[in-house]
Amino acid sequence: MQKVFEKPVSIDEKPFSYCAGCTHGIIHRLVAESIDELGIREKVIGVAPVGCSVFAYEFFNFDMCSAAHGRAPAVATGIKRARPENIVFTYQGDGDLAAIGTAEIVHAAARAEKITTIFVNNAIYGMTGGQMAPTTLVGQKTDTTPYGRKVENQGYPIKVAEMLSTLEGANYIERVTVISPAHVNKAKAAIKKAFQYQIEGKGFNLIEVLSTCPSCWGMSPIKAIEWLKANMIPHYPLGVYKDGAKTE
Repeated sequence: MQKVFEKPVSIDEKPFSYCAGCTHGIIHRLVAESIDELGIREKVIGVAPVGCSVFAYEFFNFDMCSAAHGRAPAVATGIKRARPENIVFTYQGDGDLAAIGTAEIVHAAARAEKITTIFVNNAIYGMTGGQMAPTTLVGQKTDTTPYGRKVENQGYPIKVAEMLSTLEGANYIERVTVISPAHVNKAKAAIKKAFQYQIEGKGFNLIEVLSTCPSCWGMSPIKAIEWLKANMIPHYPLGVYKDGAKTE
């Protein structure tokens, strides 16, 4: 019998422990499939900081390094500069990357560091209980904005893909999601392309993935997907924001 589907070699045997409906598992698989297909598993070093992303080192079957909260781009920069032959990526959530790690990601992009970042945006602090994140939408209720985020108190959400695409050092910036099979295929292509650019020596590359957090949103997995589609995508439009010299 012909085998048409199997677990990527770059995913370990340990079952995912993410909450029901969380799309981290899908994103992990897309990263693993891309690495396998590019034949770079023995050269890859991933960096996972604090947040739900910290568990990534338990699920990937290649070298992983932990970093302090928000510092993954700085750690990845050091690894890549010390070992330029390796393929280095960070796997970060929005609370990590867009809050405490804002300076690290902005300056890594500005310096054109030849690393790849997988940025998972679920508009909330997931691991630590559901507080407002820099990407939380105006009006969205969280543990720290129980009446909804208000512009006069908390300001506007940060659009990471748009912001980083203005920097000359950024090579490839795209925003995707994984809420349907078609979206999953597009996300896979973007993630693989980001790794391919690093193989070619082109950086900085970041893929922002709009994700659900049913637990902290207080929704069923299906309702969470519907909410993302109705609320997050209009505010965070999908698409390529920068691809080499080309911007959209």
